[in-house]
Amino acid sequence: MTVQSFAATDDVAEILAAFRRDGAVVIRDLAPPALVDAVAAELRPAFDSEGTRSQSDFNGYKTLRVSAILAHSRHSADLIAHPRIMAIADAILLPHCINYRIGSCTGIEILPGEEPQRLHRDDGIYPIRMPGMEWQISSNWALDDFTLENGGTHVVLGSHLWKDVNRPPTHADSVQATMSRGSVLLYMGSLWHGGGANRSNRPRMGLVNTYSLGWLRQEENHYLAIPREIADGYPENVRRLMGYQGHGRLLGWWPDNPDRY
Repeated sequence: MTVQSFAATDDVAEILAAFRRDGAVVIRDLAPPALVDAVAAELRPAFDSEGTRSQSDFNGYKTLRVSAILAHSRHSADLIAHPRIMAIADAILLPHCINYRIGSCTGIEILPGEEPQRLHRDDGIYPIRMPGMEWQISSNWALDDFTLENGGTHVVLGSHLWKDVNRPPTHADSVQATMSRGSVLLYMGSLWHGGGANRSNRPRMGLVNTYSLGWLRQEENHYLAIPREIADGYPENVRRLMGYQGHGRLLGWWPDNPDRY
């Protein structure tokens, strides 16, 4: 099996059909090269200054990670709030919530010599599961080409539909998502996946962000991670994705919220 790949102009309904069936799809060349260059350049100083802070057995010791992405990269908002990604998130998440928001947003650079990451589910941070409901979806933007050699993400296609949630996958069950820079890998929060080993001589950079149901606690606290003066400079749709919105009239309300009543 391979991850089904779509052109940026393909019909959203076709993409959604494959996404729901396989749990992962690639949309090719969705971001223009100039935007990819800008995001990578904005993240470079943060990778260099703080990228090693979260190294661990799970994250790897030859992988750099950066959080608080919207504090580091203004242009990343064009990826995070991309209309095509929003249309897909609407279809998967809005049947189960009034609105959704960023769960987490992480820059990941896999360096040469890194080993494959342990397979995991992103929605494993939540203590329960509800059959037939996705808690979140993830987008992994390729800021470099993703290849078999440089750490292209492993996905276990169809694992989001497994009835036995404790069934342990192996890397032999997985396929690697290869794609050109500017492309994006979408996968369900319940899909088993993990970063690949980098056996090349060059780093592989990506930007991963999740979108979670609006009534869930966000994985990354954007109110504290992103300074308020920076958050206020983004358009309303981006601020709402960061969490500056209630969920209905009563969940997350504040006294001067015009939507409360």
